[in-house]
Amino acid sequence: MAAAAGGDSAKQPLLHHRTYPSHVASASSPALPSAPAAGSAGGRRFPGGLDVPNLKKRGGGTRSWIRVEAATASVQTLEIDKATMMRRCELPARDLRLLDPLFVYPSTVLGRERAIVVNLEQIRCVITADEVLLLNSLDSYVLQYAAELQRRLLQRAEGDELPFEFRALELALEAACSFLDAQAAELEIEAYPLLDELTSKISTLNLERVRRLKSRLVALTRRVQKVRDEIEQLMDDDGDMAEMYLTEKKMRMESSVFGDQSLLGYNSTGAAGASVSAPVSPVSSPTESRKLEKAFSLCRSRHDSVKSSDNTMTEHIQELEMLLEAYFVVIDSTLNKLTSLKEYIDDTEDFINIQLDNVRNQLIQFELLLTTATFVVAIFGVVAGIFGMNFETTVFKIQNAFSWVLVITGVVGAFIFCSFLWFFKYKRLMPL
Repeated sequence: MAAAAGGDSAKQPLLHHRTYPSHVASASSPALPSAPAAGSAGGRRFPGGLDVPNLKKRGGGTRSWIRVEAATASVQTLEIDKATMMRRCELPARDLRLLDPLFVYPSTVLGRERAIVVNLEQIRCVITADEVLLLNSLDSYVLQYAAELQRRLLQRAEGDELPFEFRALELALEAACSFLDAQAAELEIEAYPLLDELTSKISTLNLERVRRLKSRLVALTRRVQKVRDEIEQLMDDDGDMAEMYLTEKKMRMESSVFGDQSLLGYNSTGAAGASVSAPVSPVSSPTESRKLEKAFSLCRSRHDSVKSSDNTMTEHIQELEMLLEAYFVVIDSTLNKLTSLKEYIDDTEDFINIQLDNVRNQLIQFELLLTTATFVVAIFGVVAGIFGMNFETTVFKIQNAFSWVLVITGVVGAFIFCSFLWFFKYKRLMPL
């Protein structure tokens, strides 16, 4: 396993200058007891005598995690299975399922009792008050997140009292917002020249490229919208933001345990003193009154500590709200870019539809003109057919009768054609 850790460090150029502990923690869930069936190797026997060959037991799902410790800012690689991860962070299985790379889940930030589950684009991690467990991956954004978090912990400014979990969450939001903004900028650089080319030359190739571009735009807009909605939902709910202040809950739990231990020691001391003393008189002695005063002072101090912790919680909720608001502005700006790009695509489509409508109207006009000309020519054909009949009539005896009929037919045809053109031009029989 040490060799494997060395190979991973060689593949991670962003973390090669960091100091990693020599040991690698490993935890695996206990295997279920199973008795192999006689005469069946490599299979399992189910109740009822059913043998299924070549069926393996499903393991605990051991995965590689990158651990960044809050106190020492050290980075190390751990091999932890799902059951151990659930016990370590007190998380249900459905929360860890959000971090599974085999499934595609929308961006989510969940505040739990002892951890924050973060699934923001490539950053999938569990944040506690003492550490960050980042799902190990070869993605450069994951490695940059671990390296940047370590750098910020080592270079922490004096007077900066932002809790560790807020720092880790801020860096995750920063990484997700920068990643989405970079993709939006890349899409803009590719989209505008392509759309301008399509307006100048409408072809099947350009239309197909625009169709693919629009599909990418819709998918990216959906992801950006989900991150924006998640941040907005956290900002609107003070309870969710209070759940994310893990340091205060940890300190409160430790103080509560310490107070319970002190009270337990006081009770045990009082009980021992009562057992060796004389019988209790109805009138309280000065020693008992002092003990009561100590108990009241202890309860009062615990009450004051709870009030001070509530005030501190309110302050940190405001800090987290301002932090979320800053990245809400960033992601909203990215969404506005994508919205503007979509509107530009819609305008381009409308312009192309207008051009196609204009060409279609021109074709309809030409078809009507051709139909009118055909009708006029057909009149001459009717006249020629009549005069070509093999029967006697008084019209044939008139001198130059055929010429007069042709002239009259031409005048009628010209009148019909000119009337059509006049109506077509001034009365707008067809839309332009």
